Amino acid sequence: MLNALIIVVTLLLAGYLAFSKRLASSSRWKATVIPLASIMGSGFLISAPLLASVAGNLAAIWMAILLMVAFAVGSVIRFNIRHFEPIEHARTGAAQDIGFLSRVVLAGAYFISVTYYLQLLAAFVLRAVDIDDQFAAHVITTLLLTGIAGVGMWRGLGELEKVETYAVSLNLGMIGALLVALAAYNSSLLFDGEWQLATIPSTLDVHSLRVILGLLIVVQGFETSRYLGDEHPAELRIATMRTAQIVSAVIYLLFIGLATVLFHDGLSADVTAIIGMTAPVAVVLPLLLSVAAIGSQFSASVADTSGAGGLLEDITNHKLRVRYTYALILLVTIAITWETNVNQIIAYASRAFALYYMLQSIVAFIVALQMKQLPRRAPRLFGFGLVALVCLLVFALGVPSA
Repeated sequence: MLNALIIVVTLLLAGYLAFSKRLASSSRWKATVIPLASIMGSGFLISAPLLASVAGNLAAIWMAILLMVAFAVGSVIRFNIRHFEPIEHARTGAAQDIGFLSRVVLAGAYFISVTYYLQLLAAFVLRAVDIDDQFAAHVITTLLLTGIAGVGMWRGLGELEKVETYAVSLNLGMIGALLVALAAYNSSLLFDGEWQLATIPSTLDVHSLRVILGLLIVVQGFETSRYLGDEHPAELRIATMRTAQIVSAVIYLLFIGLATVLFHDGLSADVTAIIGMTAPVAVVLPLLLSVAAIGSQFSASVADTSGAGGLLEDITNHKLRVRYTYALILLVTIAITWETNVNQIIAYASRAFALYYMLQSIVAFIVALQMKQLPRRAPRLFGFGLVALVCLLVFALGVPSA
């Protein structure tokens, strides 16, 4: 019965999201689903095993802390959408110079995130066929990078980006089904008097805290709203980014809270451990999760490849043609692939985005400092400085989980 419920929920929700004409024509939906899908696609499936391996049964608390940090950073990005965007190209100054530097850093962060998404995809592919081989993972990642960049150089990524709509819908539908399945599983254990958490030793030392700092990528993705100015007005992007962060926070906390009953002593930091964890919930769930993971990581990698190419073209004032930006992305990402593993790339991606967030916080601080009549100016200045400091700590101290 539970298996049938999962399949029905997945198909109905994913089908509605993918083919609803009403949603397809809604600007608010489009402006919400882009950052929401980016946040959920960044690390939803890897969040539970990674946090469980570090924090044990306290995983939900640390997830809440990560989400609060992300929301604080989101506030910085929203401030910059409202107050910095109108003057970003209208004048020169320290804020504009640091803003330009942040775009360069973001392009580099996209290089790393593309590699991260495809290494994660390779990990799930190999898990599905029960193979644990780092060389094979690197080969799969390299082939995918070559294929995506090759299509970009040949015809552009427009055709591949169309897949994103369906992959996003599948991923969101799968998330809904997973939450329903976990809620039903917890309820069943509770009614049978068998609900209890495993005794898991969790020593939060300096290394563990550094690992948690390296997991910022799990809740990253909301900054995509910052660069949708050609499609949506500022106030809509501000409102929908806030909505996306709130919705994703609720989903993450529900997921970690419901999944905690599945934690057990000796749970590894394997990014694909969610497949084995959910096997007791429903037989079909691991297969559906694998399909959703592969689809979402592919679409995310295409989106970030396109984003990186566009940023490089913009940074070079269109002197570097898009075709050559994809060639550069291919060379750099392949080099990163063969020098890292999936756990390392998670920490590196977190640190790269943390550097971008730090620079955006400095931009916000400078703009607020220049606006003498800004409401709540003093607390905002303090907040922007604090966010910059936290992001600096993530950049400087974040380490891989294994």
